[in-house]
Amino acid sequence: METQSLWSTMYRGFFRHRFYLFIFIFAHFAHGDVSYTVVEEMKRGSVIGNIAKDLGLSTASLSVRKARIDADKTDKRYSEINPRTGDLIVAERMDRESLCGKKVTCILKEELVLENPLELHRISIQVQDINDNAPEFSENLISFEIRESAAKGARFLLTEARDADIGSNAVQRYELQNNEHFTVHVNTEVSGRKQPELELIKELDREQKAELRLILTAKDGGNPQRSGTAAVHVTVLDANDNAPVFSKSVYKCTLAENSDVGTLVTAVTATDADEGPNGDVTYIFDHVSNNHVSLFSLDQKTGEIRVMGEVDYEKEGSIELRIRAKDGPGLTSYCTVNIDIMDVNDNPPTISLKSLSSSIPENAPPGTEVGIINVQDRDSDKNGQVRCSIQGNAPFKLVPSIKNYYSVVSTGQLDRELVSDYNISIFATDEGSPPLSSSKSVHLSVADINDNPPVFEEQSYSAYVSENNQAGSTLCRVSARDPDWRQNGTVIYSLLAAEVNGAPVSSYVSVNGDTGLIHAVRSFDYEQLRSFQVQVMARDNGSPPLSSNVSVSVLIWDVNDNSPQILYPAPEGSSFMTELVPKAAHGGSLVSKVIAVDADSGQNAWLSYHIVKSTDPGLFTIGLHSGEIRTQRDISQSDSMKQNLIVAVKDNGQPSLSATCAMYLLISDNLAEVPELKEISYEEKNSKLTSYLIIALVCVSTFFLTFIIIILGVRFCRRRKPRLLFDGAVAIPSGYLPPNYADVDGTGTLRSAYNYDAYLTTGSRTSDFKFVSSYNDNTLPADQTLRKSPTDFLEAFDESTDASQQKPPNND
Repeated sequence: METQSLWSTMYRGFFRHRFYLFIFIFAHFAHGDVSYTVVEEMKRGSVIGNIAKDLGLSTASLSVRKARIDADKTDKRYSEINPRTGDLIVAERMDRESLCGKKVTCILKEELVLENPLELHRISIQVQDINDNAPEFSENLISFEIRESAAKGARFLLTEARDADIGSNAVQRYELQNNEHFTVHVNTEVSGRKQPELELIKELDREQKAELRLILTAKDGGNPQRSGTAAVHVTVLDANDNAPVFSKSVYKCTLAENSDVGTLVTAVTATDADEGPNGDVTYIFDHVSNNHVSLFSLDQKTGEIRVMGEVDYEKEGSIELRIRAKDGPGLTSYCTVNIDIMDVNDNPPTISLKSLSSSIPENAPPGTEVGIINVQDRDSDKNGQVRCSIQGNAPFKLVPSIKNYYSVVSTGQLDRELVSDYNISIFATDEGSPPLSSSKSVHLSVADINDNPPVFEEQSYSAYVSENNQAGSTLCRVSARDPDWRQNGTVIYSLLAAEVNGAPVSSYVSVNGDTGLIHAVRSFDYEQLRSFQVQVMARDNGSPPLSSNVSVSVLIWDVNDNSPQILYPAPEGSSFMTELVPKAAHGGSLVSKVIAVDADSGQNAWLSYHIVKSTDPGLFTIGLHSGEIRTQRDISQSDSMKQNLIVAVKDNGQPSLSATCAMYLLISDNLAEVPELKEISYEEKNSKLTSYLIIALVCVSTFFLTFIIIILGVRFCRRRKPRLLFDGAVAIPSGYLPPNYADVDGTGTLRSAYNYDAYLTTGSRTSDFKFVSSYNDNTLPADQTLRKSPTDFLEAFDESTDASQQKPPNND
């Protein structure tokens, strides 16, 4: 009951849509092959079968392995695979008549291709015929001229009705409209063709009826049945009882494809025993498709068949032509011409890229697969056998795989920094004569990996900057190159953590992470810091990142930003100092010495001394570099007792800086003349001291000197050492030495060949006296020498200098 209902439903569907759908599916496996049987004209999307189940494949693996259907030696695919369900579905309309013509069996060859690993399954789809074509006559009107003398039982060959279907769906019988003179007789040939014949069953009488109009119907054996009709027009004439007869019922010949237009294929001949017009034979094609009509021409008089179009073996390997011979009255006969097309090597190989990786890592090992190609040649035999290879020096080769498939694999180590991409040229050549070839270029990029650290352009850098620079000023620029690509080659600069003078290096300099410019964070002072080093790291943005370091030496240049500082005598305003000069001093005698230092270095600290003003310009001179004040001549009685000198100390910088001091000299031999200094004090300072202040000052000074003498005596007795006389630099208390100034013996700015004793009095703002007399065993009496032990001088000064000339500053 279910089967009857199915056939009933299919039958009703035919009248709605003029076609029916019926499918038988048979699947079997042999060496990885699978076969299906379907009917033609199935709708797109119709399921042919579940190929995944038939091949034992999981539906999940279809998408992963890029399952696809490839056609065998044709570009048109009639089926597709649904990767979600594993169903093989119809992709294109299958018309058995256009695919296989009159062939009994119609089989489509396709292939299921799977990747990773590469796997190939052959698919055979047998297309079964359905009754979708009605019988069709080549002529709508069939005309006959029959003589009335025709005998009863005479047969006249009718035009055959052509049905594109095969088997039972083809033409099965012919029917003729009821009449009293003719009936239809069907003659079945060895090939299975059913040739209709008009059989005379009653003699004709032209005088009664000169013309007969009949309807000939051809019916096939399909379900539902289809039919076609043609009109038969019979003109009754006098007897033409001989039809044309061909010399052969079947003509066989061969023709090379791509033959030139006009090439003779063959010639058919038919003879008619009648004479006159009844024996004139003409030839025409009968039921020849439009494609074949465009390829060949037929001479109606001679029967010669010649090439008129392009014959292609790859489209059709054999062609069948039906020829009809007709005499003047209309009697006909038929023959068949079978043309076998010979293949020539006219198709170059076709290279198809089935799979290709967009890029390959540069660290990929040799043998890495990057693509799959398929090579086809539509020719046959040797003309279709193909050799494939890769040309050039690219480090890749082809590895044969299944059938016409090749894998493109690497053969060596890749380096993107040397070659960033490859154009792989694939050449395919067939074995025809002459051989044909084709090529295909495949572009493959080499993916970068972070295998190169940044490299600085120099092994080390030096930056020079003058002191007192502005914060933010540029010191220098470091530059590193990374041959890697994109973020692997993007360089970022940074400072390595370190300390300079106990402070983080970042508080001194900074580096721009993008440009490598090094900037000063602060203003530098040469007197505090002369040079330092920083470490700059260049790091790329790879994963993991790579880096390299470089040392940058920052050297600070000195500028003349410090004026000379006078240590002796004390600056004006701090105290009032006067030195005694013996009246018997001769020319060249050392009177005093100006001591000054400069915090700068180099030529900026080279000092020179000049007397810019003096009471008697010709009496005293000062050493240009030593600062020693000496007499230029012997002191005479006419010289003023009070001598005032203004001394300027200049450095050698550009521009030069200077400082001045006042030196007060008293020409006297003993301290008894000290009261006269009051006048000096008043004249020079315009003091308004009262007499009681002077008395207090003298008392305090006397007390202080006595205290000093007692202390020195105690120390002398304790050590029991002989008194040591100094012939060195003037002793300057450590309080006079400012920090960061050049060493006394290092720069040579403090030097003398004499020692001095200082006699200080208690002072006030306007009345301080300092009596300094040079002491020497040969020139000074013992009672005028202030006795001090060497320890007192050594405690005040750590070192003294013996240099007689000023030395250039230390290069550091």
